[in-house]
Amino acid sequence: MNRMFDDVFRGFDLAPFWPNSRAQNGLGWPQIDIDETDKEVRITAELPGLEEKDVSLEIANGVLLIFGEKKTESEDKARRFSERYYGRFERRIPLQDVEEDKASAAFKNGVLTVTVPKSAEAKSNVRRIAINRNG
Repeated sequence: MNRMFDDVFRGFDLAPFWPNSRAQNGLGWPQIDIDETDKEVRITAELPGLEEKDVSLEIANGVLLIFGEKKTESEDKARRFSERYYGRFERRIPLQDVEEDKASAAFKNGVLTVTVPKSAEAKSNVRRIAINRNG
């Protein structure tokens, strides 16, 4: 029975929509990149197949929350075939020493970019560490 089930779904990428998958427990979908400079933190999320209306953002108490859902429905009346799937995702990204009220976001071609400026306190807390060349 397991082999029959595996054969039916082989080749389909169900990870974003399958219960108990890596996507559901936040370990891989969506792909998140965090880039930090001395002035800002930039979070980029790859959300292929989604549109801006499918995604929501919240930032509070040092946590950026990216969440959304996708509903897709297709029907082929000639073949008497229809297909529906639904998937949700949620990612929480901890942020420190940022100005939450100045956060901005852009969504283009399935890529979400959130930019959050660092606070003046964070900028002043940077300290260089000398590297000892002798050992």
